[in-house]
Amino acid sequence: MKHVLPTLAVTAAFVAPTLAEARPVTLETSLQSYGGNGAFVAIYLLDPAGKYKGTLWMAGDKAKYYRHLSDWTRASGGRLAEVDGITGASVGSGKTLKITVDITDALINAGYKIHVDTAVENGDDNPSEIVAPLDASASGKPVAGDGYVKTFKATF
Repeated sequence: MKHVLPTLAVTAAFVAPTLAEARPVTLETSLQSYGGNGAFVAIYLLDPAGKYKGTLWMAGDKAKYYRHLSDWTRASGGRLAEVDGITGASVGSGKTLKITVDITDALINAGYKIHVDTAVENGDDNPSEIVAPLDASASGKPVAGDGYVKTFKATF
């Protein structure tokens, strides 16, 4: 399980020093068995107004393909600094990406949403395939995707 790097990155981005409490949030993205190349997966956070707040994880280390994660690219400006230190390998067909990040309590139950974009080389691009509330009532409940993602769930 990838824990340290996303925790450091998200803690720095989403936790106000000394004022906020944070909790670990486990993000589990299970892919369909589709065959073919591994999927690029961007997991990022938007505020209640739809404004980009930060990237939680990027699966896939070939930056030239990030443009296929079009909602993430539009929201983040495609800045590679957004994924520095929180990037891992692409996710294979039928596999599950499971990471744990620390997110400040002030963002939970405050209208924030987790977005998941997916894309596969020589395959489809699925912008905002998953949009899940960062809400305690949704904790642990799987959300079905309509592309490469079979299910996504955030547990905290």
